Order: sequence, then C-alpha cells, then structure tokens
Amino acid sequence: MNRELFLYAGLLLLGVFLGAVSQVMLKKAALKNYPSKLKEYLNPLVVTAYVIFVGTTLISVYAYRVVPLSLGPILEATGYIYVTIFGIAIFRENINIRKISGLLLIIAGITVYALLG
Repeated sequence: MNRELFLYAGLLLLGVFLGAVSQVMLKKAALKNYPSKLKEYLNPLVVTAYVIFVGTTLISVYAYRVVPLSLGPILEATGYIYVTIFGIAIFRENINIRKISGLLLIIAGITVYALLG
C-alpha cells in the first residue's frame, strides 16, 4: 500500500473510533433520567454525540476518495471491537462466549483480508 492509502485508511479508522465514542456518549445519556422529553434529547451529551456522528460521516466520505470500497467495510468492522471494549471498560458489561466468538470472527476476517486481500 502506498503512503496516501495508509493516511486515508487511518483517517477512516479514526472516524470509526469516534463513531464508537459517540455511541458510548449516547448510551451514557440514555442511562440518565431527565425531567422532560426535550431535555432528554437536547442535552449537551446527546447533541455532542450527534455532532460527532455527522463529523464521522464527513470523514468517511472524504476517506473513501482514496480507500477502495473493498477495504472500507473491513476497516469499519473494527467499530464492533471498539464498542465491545468500551462496553466492558465503561459499563462493566459481561462478555460471553458468543461475543468472544463474534469478535474473533471479525478479527480473523480483518487478518485474512490484510494477508490475502
């Protein structure tokens, strides 16, 4: 891979990571009780998370100028790994054999593509 592709692939991975961060922000906001429906949707945590989502969309569109369409979904699959790690670390979620198996399949797919793709 050339230097430009590495740069844009890294940009796409950054967008995927930021998308996972915004999902965590939305889950944290959902766990709180609010006095009204308006405050439930128009609070700083939720608004910031959606601004980040818009930003990650723009990052993805920009990165796909160079990143091949065949590589994009592979890089975006790393989001499942980030979300699982955040769930365990931040929300103390339990991980079971099905989740581990799913993550291993994702990692195996990324590895196969990296080695053979």
